[in-house]
Amino acid sequence: MAKQFKTGPGNDDPLEVLAPEQQSAPVIFASPHSGTDYPSDFVANSPLDLTALRRSEDSFVDELFAAAPEHGMPLLRALFPRAYIDPNREPFELDPGMFEDALPDYANAQSSRVHAGLGTIAKLVSSGHEIYGKKLRFAEAAERINTNYRPYHRELRDLLDQTRQDFGCYLLIDCHSMPSVGGPHDPDAGRRRADIVLGDCFASACNEAVISTVEAVFAARGYQVSRNKPFAGGFSTRHYGHPQQGRHALQIEINRALYMDEASIKQNDGMAKMTNDITAVINTLSEIDYNDLLPD
Repeated sequence: MAKQFKTGPGNDDPLEVLAPEQQSAPVIFASPHSGTDYPSDFVANSPLDLTALRRSEDSFVDELFAAAPEHGMPLLRALFPRAYIDPNREPFELDPGMFEDALPDYANAQSSRVHAGLGTIAKLVSSGHEIYGKKLRFAEAAERINTNYRPYHRELRDLLDQTRQDFGCYLLIDCHSMPSVGGPHDPDAGRRRADIVLGDCFASACNEAVISTVEAVFAARGYQVSRNKPFAGGFSTRHYGHPQQGRHALQIEINRALYMDEASIKQNDGMAKMTNDITAVINTLSEIDYNDLLPD
């Protein structure tokens, strides 16, 4: 039986950790984009309705990976929504055109994510529509970062550090979903995507045996699996994946059409099968030998 706890002040908790009674493998699962706690003022001030805002979510991904604690591995999930603030970015990847006042010098205003409208504070939802009807102030961005982004990464870092201390290494599985077809601002705009995309930052963030094992489980169950295209891994994969130090990170992207209706944001008949197949991946990761993940 998994134990459940939250960090943060009462009902304002920005995240939740589902933890096993005892961790039995050096693996941490994280779902940074499945949060659904939309602040009422955020929704009220957007020209988009809640359904449109929710299309940026990795909806139900935390449910797909919910078996992790039962197999001896923690699952961290953000409760705040991606459209509000994105923890899979640098802390200050911000578009200066979104703000009425000047950004500090340390803000990264030139990243490819910012140019695509998908910075730490996103300008666009996945459909390409703008989230805001007026400009923000930097103080608002800083508040979101301090009360949501930073607690998420503190908790994730603590989980990873404790795991590395206990096992000598760690493997972060960063759990995501993707629209079934590339969006208007994506390099693969209008094209149907693979069923599963595994991202290891082009072999720089994770041990090859691990990604090959995960790939084999999905392929054996009939899924079309791609590596690193169109998603090679975001901030978390790059930031926490340093294999030579015994720190490994792998991003898993799941095609949403396989388990949900993308227009209504409701689970479809594929949800049970996808959950079962993800659980098979989780079970495999609970049983493999992690000696090859130890530092060089």
